[in-house]
Amino acid sequence: MLFHPFEIAFCGYSGTGKTTLIAEVVRHLAPRVSIAYYKHGCHRFDIDREGKDSWTVGQAGASTVMISDPEKKALVTRPDSCTPLLERHAFSNHDLLIVEGLKELPLPKLLLVDRERRILDLLSNGRISNVAALVVPDDPVSYAPSSIPVLQRDCTGEIAVFVENLLVSRSFTETPLYGLVLAGGHSSRMGSDKALLEYHDKNQLVHTAALLQQQCREVFVSCREDQAETYRTFGIPLITDTYLGIGPLGGLLSAQRHMPGAAWIVAACDLPFLNETIIRQLSAERNPLRFATAFRNPQSGRLEPLCACYEPKSRNSLILRHSEGDNALAAFLKESRIEELMPYDSGTLRNINDPEDRNNACRS
Repeated sequence: MLFHPFEIAFCGYSGTGKTTLIAEVVRHLAPRVSIAYYKHGCHRFDIDREGKDSWTVGQAGASTVMISDPEKKALVTRPDSCTPLLERHAFSNHDLLIVEGLKELPLPKLLLVDRERRILDLLSNGRISNVAALVVPDDPVSYAPSSIPVLQRDCTGEIAVFVENLLVSRSFTETPLYGLVLAGGHSSRMGSDKALLEYHDKNQLVHTAALLQQQCREVFVSCREDQAETYRTFGIPLITDTYLGIGPLGGLLSAQRHMPGAAWIVAACDLPFLNETIIRQLSAERNPLRFATAFRNPQSGRLEPLCACYEPKSRNSLILRHSEGDNALAAFLKESRIEELMPYDSGTLRNINDPEDRNNACRS
């Protein structure tokens, strides 16, 4: 990743129609995907004109200038003020990033071939790498045999589908899916450890871990350090909290620190009606382009943060929110770009927090 976890460059010589093609691809994808665009140019540009207030203050020495009106905002920075971190944050709220240019960098890229096919010389001698497909102005068959997919320049819908499928499939292939049993609560309302209660033939910690193990490469238990000795006896690897006193977010951030490149399906121990079907649905229907995939609880009408899948890209946003004192996972889901699901069975997300809830659950 250079700028965004899901990025692809459109590269080619001047005059091959990169901007026109990108605009058409964006039109195809924009109804369902939030897209950022980075135009890398070799020539100087000015976003405002000489004599304007922002130009005057910038010339006076301001390193960063923001210009805004009711419809848009623009941030202008000097090279010494624009860090890679700032660039990544500028794009982070979008599902994917399209870069125009930068053919020399190791971004995955679509290579627009000129009619004379001169750019293929750069490809053959290794000066261009990571080419996902050739976009050609003539008959793709004339490029056979080719080890790289060949797309016709005018088939913009096909190219848009290729881009989206490429980024999603790479995520499913390259991003491991881990499971996290959230067992670090104090169970104050229940009066006893909710992770050790039994609604099935095993306690909730073991039962929930078994559900996750059917879909995840590896499953861990999230807990406090003082719980570790008890929970270790069940033979499930532990991740003890390194972010303390902030509730379930602390468990998730601790897991993301342990394995930052993984997607994490989290499941709380106080959801005894979770079953194989809902975990499979979450695994199969997760959208890796979004920050997370979560269920809308039909009973409460709210998004359920404690049976959800958090993608690797969510980590920076969660840490930033934590640094500002916002530790609510429910608020993160509500305010971020996520994939929203409806459970097949509305009763599976029923939460059990106190003895009365437990007695009712055992009778049902």
